[in-house]
Amino acid sequence: MANLSKGIPYSDDFLSSLSVKNYSTETVLNYERDLSMFSRFLGERSCPFDKISNQTIEDFKAHSISTNRKTAQGAKSLEKLSAGSINRTLSSLRSYFKYLVDMDYRVPVSPSAIKLLKMPGTHARVAELESLVQLIESPVKFEKDKRIALRNRMMLEVLFATGMRISELLSLNRDQINETGKIFIRGKGKKERFVYLTDRAKALLKDYLLTRDDDNPALFIPYSGKNSGAAKVRISPNYLQMKIKRYKELLGIIVPTSAHSFRHGFATYLAEQGANPAAIQILLGHESLQTTTRYVHASDKYAESTHKEFHPLKKLTK
Repeated sequence: MANLSKGIPYSDDFLSSLSVKNYSTETVLNYERDLSMFSRFLGERSCPFDKISNQTIEDFKAHSISTNRKTAQGAKSLEKLSAGSINRTLSSLRSYFKYLVDMDYRVPVSPSAIKLLKMPGTHARVAELESLVQLIESPVKFEKDKRIALRNRMMLEVLFATGMRISELLSLNRDQINETGKIFIRGKGKKERFVYLTDRAKALLKDYLLTRDDDNPALFIPYSGKNSGAAKVRISPNYLQMKIKRYKELLGIIVPTSAHSFRHGFATYLAEQGANPAAIQILLGHESLQTTTRYVHASDKYAESTHKEFHPLKKLTK
């Protein structure tokens, strides 16, 4: 990563402050990449930090949208950034400016001047519950190795049963689950919470653990390779994402579906059953209820049934 200290003053102190606040290493790296991109932008325009204006921020937004921009590493960008990715960079920049204000350092523009882009309105898409269940059960149908089939089925089952993130799933150890199916996890930003297995998931877990004859503490491990079963060997996120994509194609599911879709579906279908959004917020590990509402979208089927039930002119009249 480029040295930020010249173009972005006190950047090292800012990044250190994030670590002190228990931000994950990955999150701190994201902040560093975002600041590096802004530093490169200033350097290309020979704009000293103390000469930054509100117009500089607007120019940076336009630059971020352009395909002519360069990445934090200096490579030419091959694709246009999404509004969400640009907003993450702008949020990082705003947090950095807020840090400068909090530390009584001089700031050329107010943090409030860094406005996020308006997110495009998108229709939430979650696979129908029946399709998600087929996807969860599909490893038993498509995998020839019984151990791999049961392990992959268990991973998908836990994702949907608990709503946890893929990183949380793959970092699970066996001793984090008690006999009642209660799971203690440390999630994003090292926040701690409990999630819970369904009775169905608990039954599958017992069957899965009977296939394990190793001393690896990890709940999910690879079965191939010379290090199979060795301590600290775990399933990679890429492997699970690749398998989900393959199962989805074999089943003919057309709605975009990934590991994150199980988390989205978890929140959506709990909400459809009448679950309190505040309870869903706790289960997902969100600090803000506003964040949770992005996940709690009704499916097309639920919207259709609601329309039929509650529309004031639903009855046929002559």
